[in-house]
Amino acid sequence: MERKECSFCRREIEPGTGKMYVKKDGTIYYFCSSKCEKNMLKLGRNPRKVRWVRRG
Repeated sequence: MERKECSFCRREIEPGTGKMYVKKDGTIYYFCSSKCEKNMLKLGRNPRKVRWVRRG
């Protein structure tokens, strides 16, 4: 199975877990947790400015 990467924190998502979000324009986001999902979609945070996000 193919492993996905979280669109917000860049952590690897285990197969069978996580959430996929598809926007109306066809953009696909993968999230490892509801924390990442809410930070990106509801709160509109930039991952580069959040301390706990893995960089690089």
